[in-house]
Amino acid sequence: MSFFRSSFTVRVTRARQSILAWSRALATTAVLGCVLASSSAQADLAGTTAPDFVLKSLSGTNLRLSEYLGEVVMLNFWASWCGSCRQEMPQLDRLYATYRSAGFVVLGVNVDDDVTRALDLAKALNVSYPLVLDPRKSVAPQYRLGELPMSVLIDRSGVVRYVHSEYQAGKEQPYVAELRLLLNE
Repeated sequence: MSFFRSSFTVRVTRARQSILAWSRALATTAVLGCVLASSSAQADLAGTTAPDFVLKSLSGTNLRLSEYLGEVVMLNFWASWCGSCRQEMPQLDRLYATYRSAGFVVLGVNVDDDVTRALDLAKALNVSYPLVLDPRKSVAPQYRLGELPMSVLIDRSGVVRYVHSEYQAGKEQPYVAELRLLLNE
């Protein structure tokens, strides 16, 4: 009887391990599929006219994207709870300061539910480029927001040219190269 019980226990344990392994594999596949679908959707955004929007800025005024036609615009979607966003914002501020006079605008689009947190972070980081608030998430879906931060580079004629998800410190060179290309067009 004890042999039968231990043999049965071994088979049940192996079956559980097999089920857990399959579950992990399916979960990994699902996550990878979502990331790839998001990347694919963002890649499909390139070459399309940037969806216009009006959002309230941190200063209280309404900003409309179409008012920036003729300039190269970077939309940077961010949230106060996003660590990579916090790292990226000072870099974007430096880009903005360097290329602003050449016709470059950064619009930081905050997607926090709590506007106060966005205000606090903006003050703490002393960001100089315009920040707008999208607490109802009305603009983010139009740009197929997947991961944060996400940056969308729009050319002078209002066409999305480049989309970048995530951020890694020290890897700003693609932004700069793409930005220079768009500014020189």
